[in-house]
Amino acid sequence: MCAAVPGYSPGFKRPPETLRLKRKRARRSEAAPPPCPRADPASAPRPFPRPGRRNPFSSLDNAPRPGPELQEQRPPPGSQAPRHPLWQFLDPPQENKSTWKEECSERADFATLTNDLHLPVSMPDVSSSPSTEFPADWSIKTRLLFTSSQPFTWAEHLKAQEEAQGFAQHCRATSVNFPQSIQEPKLSTELRCAFQQSLIYWLHPSLPWLPLFPRIGADRKIAGKTSLWSHDETLQQVLMSEWSVSFTSLYNLLKAKLCPYFYVCTYQFTVLFRAAGLAGSDVITAVISPTTRGLREAMRNEGIEFSLPLVEETRSKTQKNSETNLDTEVNSPETGKNTEDGEEQGVSDDESFSWLEEMGVQDKIKKPDAISIKLRKEKNEVQVDHKPESVALVKGTNTFMLLNFLINCKSLVAAAGPQAGLPPTLLSPVAFRGATMQTLKARSINVKTPVHSCYNDIFSLEITGPVMPHCLHTLTMLLKSAQRGAFSAVLYTHEPTAVFNTNTERILNKETMCKDLTKCGLHLKTLDQLIQLPTLGKSSIRLLEMRDYAYTWKS
Repeated sequence: MCAAVPGYSPGFKRPPETLRLKRKRARRSEAAPPPCPRADPASAPRPFPRPGRRNPFSSLDNAPRPGPELQEQRPPPGSQAPRHPLWQFLDPPQENKSTWKEECSERADFATLTNDLHLPVSMPDVSSSPSTEFPADWSIKTRLLFTSSQPFTWAEHLKAQEEAQGFAQHCRATSVNFPQSIQEPKLSTELRCAFQQSLIYWLHPSLPWLPLFPRIGADRKIAGKTSLWSHDETLQQVLMSEWSVSFTSLYNLLKAKLCPYFYVCTYQFTVLFRAAGLAGSDVITAVISPTTRGLREAMRNEGIEFSLPLVEETRSKTQKNSETNLDTEVNSPETGKNTEDGEEQGVSDDESFSWLEEMGVQDKIKKPDAISIKLRKEKNEVQVDHKPESVALVKGTNTFMLLNFLINCKSLVAAAGPQAGLPPTLLSPVAFRGATMQTLKARSINVKTPVHSCYNDIFSLEITGPVMPHCLHTLTMLLKSAQRGAFSAVLYTHEPTAVFNTNTERILNKETMCKDLTKCGLHLKTLDQLIQLPTLGKSSIRLLEMRDYAYTWKS
């Protein structure tokens, strides 16, 4: 029947009408492209299409497959042949690279890996000049992320013997020196043992089901955890008694220069005890941050002498500026007026209200009480509470008085909340009485990042836990040899401890100090770094980078 109909031809054999419509559509699109490049959602290209480019496969679902005549068509001169949408992620257009990078960052797999690692796509510019050593950073780091073009396979899957050897080297304070570059890091047993050694720290108390660092702002993490001592006063007394013994043991080690430093982490503030010889000081020092007026007042009542370095520095600068202004205004007619104002400020509070008695209204107006007057005088001191400027410095024999004060201070332990009855956390690089050996968590992850027209492998090593200053320096020494002098590190700081980098000394006898601290358990190169005067001020190192065996950093 089909053959009897003149001019009939099935569409699947000879589709002349379909080809004509296809040619008309092609000419119209070339002559006047549509103002809006949106296509049907059912035929939208995947992955994300770039705006302004027509999808060459949008009509596959609405028309039959093109015949030989259509396949022989060529794009007009000057136009670009359509490519598969996946190629736009491998070959970015030169005219709009920024848009391409934004689209790449939106890809699900790439975003998942980046968010999991918290790996910055673009590193910030480093502001320091190249140096063979970076300054000591006395803040506690919560996380380190090392990245390099060389793999970190040498830090993976340590053998039982290598792990045991690392523990033994730490307990015996064995120092290992490596060459400038290691040819086969994965096969170096000494490197793997030293890596395990560098991850060890000592902690008290040890409660595996509770995160004991950080303590400031940790109520959410501890909330809901089992705390048998929160309502048991007898158990709280036992915990505090054991904590006092451990605290005293640490201080005795510090005094004998067998422990370089340690931290006391409470739920309100952190204390850094440093042995004589570190940070440019020839006596034992203790730095407390942040502090409040109540804590400082309690320390004064106990006879503890301390200073506020940042407040005193601000006052000295203000005094110098005022002296400069006075020198410039000596011949000014307002000089006498300023002197009168200064004399009025020196008048006592009782005399300042004598004019009320002269007017006979002293009974109608209420005088401010002694507490209000005291608060008014200490206004500047109250304003620095809970801020980095409130850092307090205790030196010499006053540190022993601070020890007794902290042991007997009832407000050292929270009376309510998730941390109620929980003693402060003691962190130390060496062993002490009642301490538990802990190790930082390390894992290596590899990701692919788009660079120009291809994907490059980025190898990363993540260290989590309370990373103390000696650990940071030891790890950089290992990476220097294992990664051939080229790596980057993003450092995450526990902010309340960043102010520990404040310089509080001016005199330094390096040779004598280093000689007395050789038995404190640190590597000699690490010890040489911690002896130097702090130079970072209230900030800490955020980005550390090594290129060609030279450090640069950004704070």
